[in-house]
Amino acid sequence: MEDDQIVDDPWSIEIPPLKKDELPNCIVAESRFATLFPKYREHYVKECFDLIVKILEEYEVKAELDLMEGSITVSTTKKTWDPFIILKARDMVKLIARGVPFEHANKVLQDNVACDIIKIGRLVRKRNRFIKRRQRLVGPSGSTLKAIELLTDCYVLVQGNTVSAIGPYKGLQHVRRIVIDCMNNIHPVYNIKALMIKRELAKDPKLKNENWDRFLPQFKSKNLSKRKKPLKVRTKSDYTPFPPPQPESKVDQQLASGEYFMRDEDKRSIKKKEKAAKQEEARRTRQEKREKVFIPPEEDDNKSKDNSMKKEPQPDIDIEKVKQRIKNFQKKGFKKQKSQD
Repeated sequence: MEDDQIVDDPWSIEIPPLKKDELPNCIVAESRFATLFPKYREHYVKECFDLIVKILEEYEVKAELDLMEGSITVSTTKKTWDPFIILKARDMVKLIARGVPFEHANKVLQDNVACDIIKIGRLVRKRNRFIKRRQRLVGPSGSTLKAIELLTDCYVLVQGNTVSAIGPYKGLQHVRRIVIDCMNNIHPVYNIKALMIKRELAKDPKLKNENWDRFLPQFKSKNLSKRKKPLKVRTKSDYTPFPPPQPESKVDQQLASGEYFMRDEDKRSIKKKEKAAKQEEARRTRQEKREKVFIPPEEDDNKSKDNSMKKEPQPDIDIEKVKQRIKNFQKKGFKKQKSQD
């Protein structure tokens, strides 16, 4: 690339690959990085360690596993020809220790791919609030996280107190902004919508070099303002140069009532009587509450009259017909008894 050429987006520059023939001289000093991994990742690290060694041998980097200490160490050798590959190997091992699978972690060794480990544990004070906002970043069934990955071309893993992201440099910028805004109580959907609009605007060559603020949605917080408390109106009292009277002490009150000169026995008897009176009053109130249940409700006379008026009228009965039916029934009954005899 020429020096006079102006680059609009420095993050979109493609880094040319470094070949082994370009650096004939070997590295003089040895570099070494050790990364600890938790106990629950020990089984997975032990399984994929052969793959880690195999992929690092291509760059002449040495890897060591210490299960007693729980660490993976990567170091350069005399045959290492890429001076920056040791930092890439350190990032790969760090991602594997933080829960990223090996299939995604080994992409960090490429030139145009980087990683970013965002620590979110201390961005929110309360634990319950932190868990809710972390779940908001993942979304229902991982839909929000999938949308972030599609728009930024990055692999994102939310686990524990960190968010691990692997992808191009520009995509990592967007991922970091979305994660930090989510921890600051800004929903990821707002940033996702803005990224979708930017992607469509970038396709138009006319709008490529213009300001996009007028196209992006402006999201404002809709929190309702707190109700203002009515101000207390202070009324000015008449000015007097004399201070207010001093309140009476307990001894002064006893002197005024004559209790101060009474004996201790009399004071105790008075207190007992006052206590007994309070207990009797409380007993009466409890008794009244119990008896309220057994008091029948009062009935209105108007309602009883209305109910009596609503009764259905009985049909008129012909008494003579009823008597005739009874006589016929009795005659039939006598005939049956004679026939049986």
